[in-house]
Amino acid sequence: MEQEGRTKAFLMVVVAVFTALTMVSYLDLLGIAALIAIPVAIAFFFWVFQHPRNALTFTIACAFLAIGLIRYVPDLPLGLTVDFALILAIVAAIFHTNLKTDFKILENGLIVVTVIWLLYNVAQIANPEARSVAAWVYAVRGTALYMVLTIPLTLLYARTNKDLTRFFELIFFFSVLASIWGLRQYIFGVDAAEERWLNTGPRTTHILFGNLRVFSFFSDAGQFGAGIGHAGLMAAILAAGPFSIRNRLIFALLAILFLYLLVISGTRGALFVPVAGAMAYLFASKNFSTMTVGIVVLGALIFFLKFTTIANDNYQVRRMRSALDPEDASLTVRKLNQERFKIYLSTRPFGGGIGTSGSWGQRFSPGTFLAETPNDSWYVKIWAEMGIVGLSLHLGILAYISLMGLLKIWKVKDPRLRQKLLALFGGNFGIIVASYGNPILGQMPTGIIIYMSWAYFFLAEELDNELQDKNTKKITNHDSAAYLHHHH
Repeated sequence: MEQEGRTKAFLMVVVAVFTALTMVSYLDLLGIAALIAIPVAIAFFFWVFQHPRNALTFTIACAFLAIGLIRYVPDLPLGLTVDFALILAIVAAIFHTNLKTDFKILENGLIVVTVIWLLYNVAQIANPEARSVAAWVYAVRGTALYMVLTIPLTLLYARTNKDLTRFFELIFFFSVLASIWGLRQYIFGVDAAEERWLNTGPRTTHILFGNLRVFSFFSDAGQFGAGIGHAGLMAAILAAGPFSIRNRLIFALLAILFLYLLVISGTRGALFVPVAGAMAYLFASKNFSTMTVGIVVLGALIFFLKFTTIANDNYQVRRMRSALDPEDASLTVRKLNQERFKIYLSTRPFGGGIGTSGSWGQRFSPGTFLAETPNDSWYVKIWAEMGIVGLSLHLGILAYISLMGLLKIWKVKDPRLRQKLLALFGGNFGIIVASYGNPILGQMPTGIIIYMSWAYFFLAEELDNELQDKNTKKITNHDSAAYLHHHH
């Protein structure tokens, strides 16, 4: 029997070597590349199909890296990798027979508002103002599809405390990578691929007065500033939590690194992510001594930027200062554009149709008012494309999720879990506020992080129960051991 096994193994090796040599001799470099790629692909699919949560991990990786990679391999459709990753998660869930999926977890308010939002987005296909179904197909991914896929997958397959910890680890790991990449741009300048990208148009907004606005491997400096500020705020909130000194120190160092990168991104609107998020955290923590200290620190920061000229010779500080200047030129232009939108949309309560503004508008309906007028804001984009009805619905959903999230977090008994959820809550609020200044919310990777955060708000009770059960078991085991020891 053993001999037979060895013979089979030997024959398999012979076949593999023969196949490899044939591929290399016929296909040269392509054959070598295929030899490397095939086992990597097999290993990857094996890993993904072990558990749908692995596909969610892959989704987060794609959300961070795909847009940056497009600059280096423009011929590959890397913009669709997040879609591919989420579909992989669904396929993995369908074929994962070992899982006892508890669909009861989907019976909650978050799923209800997600479905309502999806239905409104689908109804937009019938919008008489819409120019193209193709534009809707591309644009709806950012406005609704990623949200509709990410939330149930997280609720069903990434619902343990271990998953929540992994979620933070992934955000911080990719944010550190993004920081290193950003520092490389800041210190040594951009590389050839990034230079090519700047020359396609972004140069005018990314090099101001000879200073580079760092964008790392994100879609642009605005998205990078907001994303890295989001990670910085969450790290700072965790640093204030009831964790070990070592962990708190690591979180504090990460917060300093990320917030420094926010400054060199030159993104003024991103300043509102840590400021608004910190205010939300201080309120939500109900710790009034911390709240007082926090408000004093934030007040000092705003006073420093608004009423002093200290460090004005530093370009980044000057740029952050202009965020608080009501007479700032770019703010004036935005206000004028919003007035123009107001007139245009006054007779269009359902907007101009999904995909009619911004880059999709320029691609699918060039020359139209919505395509040629910059929206400069997530909410103005929703207003332009889905009208006042869509904007009211969207803001109502955001308010509902935030309020319910807060109420659920307040019920959590475990102090460490509460702090982690408060970090997500502060980050969520910071992004919601900053999305007024830039179209952040539906962009990658921020969108995926926010949707998963919402799922964790609604998993708060289950996560807390899991920890309470663990603690009860520990106490029971300890008492049993003590009893046995005493009677022995």
